[in-house]
Amino acid sequence: MTQRDMAGLLGITTVTIRNWRKEKPKLYEIVMKGFAFEEAVKKAQQNADELKELEESFKAKK
Repeated sequence: MTQRDMAGLLGITTVTIRNWRKEKPKLYEIVMKGFAFEEAVKKAQQNADELKELEESFKAKK
């Protein structure tokens, strides 16, 4: 996800994100970790869905 994407989701400008990075590094870190966490959850859900599909396809072949 780009800074532009993140800014859009947060309802701020990319300049604000850059300012946070310089002037409020803890806030910037928390926001970035939040986005990373959200992305990790999405990937985990996709992996779980793929595993379920594999399980179902193996059951169908029995």
